[in-house]
Amino acid sequence: MDVTVTIRQWPTPVAVQPGQTVLEAALAQGAPYPHGCRSGNCGACKSRLLAGDVEMTPYSEYALTEEERTQGLVLACRAVPCSDAELAWLEPDEVVVHPLRDLTCRVAAVDVMTHDIKRVRLAVESGGPFTFAAGQYAALGFGDLPLRDYSMANAPDPAGTGELEFHIRHVAGGASSAYVAKVLRPGEPVRVQGPYGSSFLREQHSGPILAIAGGSGLAPIKSIVETALTLGMRQPIHLYFGVRDERDLYLDSHFRDLAARHPNLAFVPVLSEPRAATARRTGFVHEAAARDFTDFDGAKAYVAGPPVMVEAASTLLADRGMRREDIHADAFYTEAERAAVGAR
Repeated sequence: MDVTVTIRQWPTPVAVQPGQTVLEAALAQGAPYPHGCRSGNCGACKSRLLAGDVEMTPYSEYALTEEERTQGLVLACRAVPCSDAELAWLEPDEVVVHPLRDLTCRVAAVDVMTHDIKRVRLAVESGGPFTFAAGQYAALGFGDLPLRDYSMANAPDPAGTGELEFHIRHVAGGASSAYVAKVLRPGEPVRVQGPYGSSFLREQHSGPILAIAGGSGLAPIKSIVETALTLGMRQPIHLYFGVRDERDLYLDSHFRDLAARHPNLAFVPVLSEPRAATARRTGFVHEAAARDFTDFDGAKAYVAGPPVMVEAASTLLADRGMRREDIHADAFYTEAERAAVGAR
C-alpha cells in the first residue's frame, strides 16, 4: 500500500510505493529534490524529517552522522517511509562541507573560568588546516584517554590555522574532564578530530536569533554569536546564559562589552538557584527567554547545554509556535548519560 510524503518545498504530495525511497518517488514524480550519489555516501539529499517515520537503509556515517540522525535528519536516498510523512530538504545555508581532519595540536593555554570549567586553547601543529562552522564540535583526545566531544568556542578562522578554544566542565566520573581539571598543562599534545555537528550558524538567515546556553553550553553559542557579529549580521540577537549561581557565571564582562559595541545584541544572564539575593534574572533560562522573546516570526533558535535544559527549551519554543526546523539544538551528554540512553 502506498504512503504519502509531503515535501515542504514542493506543492504536490508524493506517493511512495512499498520499498521505494523518498528520493526515488520524488524524482519520478517531478520534484526537483537535491541529490548526488543516490547511494547514501555524499549527503546531498540530507533532509529534515518533520513528521512520520522512515526506515533508513545502510548509508555512510560521513554522509549522515549519528548526532544528525538523532536531531531528525535523514537521507532521502536511503529513507523508506513506514507511514505518511513530511520532509524538508535542507536549504543551501543548512549544508556545510568542511573536510574531516585528524589533527595534532598542542596546548597553548589552560585558564580557570569557574570552579568547574576550564578554557583550553589549542594550537594546530599538523593535519590542518582546520575549518568549521560556528556551533560545530570536535572529538578531543587527552593523553591516552578515548576521544570525547567538545564544542569549539572561538569564531572560525577562514584560513583554518588559528587557535581552537574549548570550555571543558569537570564532570563527576568523567576521565577526560578530570584530566583537564587536574593534569593538563600548556605544551601537551592533544589529538583533535572533526568538525562534526549540524547545530551551526545559518549565515544566510536574516531574521532574529535567539541563543540559549546552559553552563559550558556557552562554548558553541559564543562561537555562533561572535561569528554573527563578525559577519555583520544586523538582526536582533538575544543571548540568554543560564547557570545555577553567581560562581557558575563566566565571560559576563566579555558579553556585556560585546553588547555595548553592538546595539543588536542583548545579553541576559539567568541564575536558577542563587544562594544570595541578586539583581540578576532568576529561574529557568528557557522560561526567561520565552517570556521576553514572544514573536518567533522568521526567527531561529540555537540551544546548547545540559540535555534536560535543551529538551525543555526546544519543547517550549515549539509549543510557542517556533518551527522545529528553526530550532538548532546541541545537548551536552556525558558518557554516562549516553550509555543510559543507549540502554533504553
